[in-house]
Amino acid sequence: MFKIISAREAVDMIEDGQCVAINSFLAWSNPEALHDAIYERIKETGSPRNLRLFCAAGFGIWDDSRYAEPYVKMGAVKEVVAGHFGSMPITKDMALSGEIEAYCLPLGVLSHTVRAAASGKDWILSEVGLGIYCDPRVDTYAVNDRSKKELVKLVEVEGKEYLLYYTPKIDVALIRGTTVDPSGNITFEKEYLNVDALAVAQATKRNGGKVIVEVERVSHEFSRPRNVVIPGFLIDAVVVNEKMHEKPEYNPVLSGDIHVPASQMDYYINKIADKFRITKAGREGRDIPAEIIGDRAARELKPGDVVNIGVGFPESAAKHASKQGVLKDIHMTVEPGGIGGLPAPGLAFGATIGADMISDMATQFDFYDGGGLDICFLGGLEIDRHGNVNAHKMAGYFSGIGGFANITYATKTVVFCLSFNTKGLVVEQGADGTVTIKNEGSVMKVKDQVSAISFSGKHALKRGQKVLYVTERCVFELTQSGLKLKETYPGVDEQTQVRDLLGFKV
Repeated sequence: MFKIISAREAVDMIEDGQCVAINSFLAWSNPEALHDAIYERIKETGSPRNLRLFCAAGFGIWDDSRYAEPYVKMGAVKEVVAGHFGSMPITKDMALSGEIEAYCLPLGVLSHTVRAAASGKDWILSEVGLGIYCDPRVDTYAVNDRSKKELVKLVEVEGKEYLLYYTPKIDVALIRGTTVDPSGNITFEKEYLNVDALAVAQATKRNGGKVIVEVERVSHEFSRPRNVVIPGFLIDAVVVNEKMHEKPEYNPVLSGDIHVPASQMDYYINKIADKFRITKAGREGRDIPAEIIGDRAARELKPGDVVNIGVGFPESAAKHASKQGVLKDIHMTVEPGGIGGLPAPGLAFGATIGADMISDMATQFDFYDGGGLDICFLGGLEIDRHGNVNAHKMAGYFSGIGGFANITYATKTVVFCLSFNTKGLVVEQGADGTVTIKNEGSVMKVKDQVSAISFSGKHALKRGQKVLYVTERCVFELTQSGLKLKETYPGVDEQTQVRDLLGFKV
């Protein structure tokens, strides 16, 4: 039977060396009061130590003073398994320096391993990951040399290759909801996402562990059964944090308390973009390359398309889809579960403006892995002559793969949105659409060979996918012979401003 107790009493359940699963997508649905209580306990007592953190997405908001970051910095964490590290600056830096064990695997795969763990399975098989960095034949999912665990291996079943991913053994689950009713049932009415709350709770109980849930309020009325996300019998402790939604990140447009029709989407996306801008990106004012890329990419949309749009340059595609009036004719999705509406930009990524439905994350990835997406728009650090894309790491940069591998695995049309080069690139666009390259960037993003593979051109061709690479000056297309120059924009000289700058022929 669940108990309502203080945050400090709840985290006293955590023992040294345990695997703690955090049910969050970056900042969203992340139980901050529980993280704060863990930090205070460690500061006072030195325990718990050697924690192993599991989070399919990631547990940060680009702020090293919030969520798990403070106690990671204190040295209380031994190991992190996650799909995304970019939003966790302390965790990322300690992973890269080898101070902690760290493993980065595709977000959708990790989500599916949690659900499998709930049913007692020790592993799952998936084709997602074949031919990219986490395939043992290609590279490694270990972030540093200290990380020696085997979490993935290549297997063959009935003549077909798969990657075998081991499931987590969770000792403690940290979950955030909105309301607890008299039976301990948890509802999520003010949350932007469920993430995989039910599966995380089930997997933890399957392993004999403890489930701790932070909520905003206690209700004396029983919840409508269809609104319950986690039943009370799965929960060991409930922590009430009445100030949970006073944080500046809360927005009723993202929780669904205010529904946004397509006709008003421009207003709300600009309002939310201003509030949740990632200032470290260094983009202030109008980003001309992003505008050009977004406008061209959005023209690939067709009425009836089911779509996923990523963070960064692809966000501009969403904005231009709204401007071009096609938003009302397509079905937008985002990987942690949003269906309908428009993906929120910047720090708010993962939430949805005006969603029609929020599914569990694993269910959304079922749909993606099964080829449910007609088209997706994603960014990239670099592309090469073979059509491979690196989106997760390179010298001086590491973010992790996130949902990238699952989203691109079976989508019919994949559109990568990235600049031709960077670091000093200056571009102007006239009222007639003419593009003028005022200054070239010093770092090329179209290369002979990428430094890490997040997307395999070879495997995409085998699957019959259409793949485009949209830049601020031209569009490439993937063919059996590698990259093909599909089009060059008005005002751009094809020879001197495209072909001559490449280290290979297209």
